[in-house]
Amino acid sequence: MRLFAAVLPPDEVTRELAAEVEALRQLPGADGLRWTGRPGWHVTLAFYGEVDDALVPELSARLARAAGRTRPFPLALRGGGQFGQGRALWTGADGDVEALRLLAGRAEAAARRAGVPMGEHRRYKAHLTVARSRGAADVGAYLAALDGFTSRTWTVRELVLVRSNLPRSGTPGEQPRYEAVARWPLGAAG
Repeated sequence: MRLFAAVLPPDEVTRELAAEVEALRQLPGADGLRWTGRPGWHVTLAFYGEVDDALVPELSARLARAAGRTRPFPLALRGGGQFGQGRALWTGADGDVEALRLLAGRAEAAARRAGVPMGEHRRYKAHLTVARSRGAADVGAYLAALDGFTSRTWTVRELVLVRSNLPRSGTPGEQPRYEAVARWPLGAAG
């Protein structure tokens, strides 16, 4: 199954982001982007890709330990950025970003130790994707609008293992479906 570890913002934060995204969708050219939906919003910690079912129990045990060794921390969504010349438009993170990076590193290490092939290590950049483009896109107006965005701060209290179900219908604009496979409280080890 296709898996990743994530932090999920609470409903009140996704409502704030939804209002911001609705304003972005009113800007010229917005119909040329594929906007992600509120049910799928998450801050990815580590992307695992296709994971053999036999590795999931060990991965889960290691993620539980990683969560237990990480104390809850404050986080907010803030500002914006892009990857790949506008191929991905995102909002970033604010608050205890160092704790978020630590949790991301632990989630990646958990997978490597569980035998999940991870490929090359990339420097972690905390983000929540709000739109994508098939090719390079000028997202300057969206970045300018996101520059003033800051959500309310919440306390991250859990690590979530998420399954990604890719669209299969071929319907334009269809979004992946995400389901939480497991959740572990932060700081449970002490």
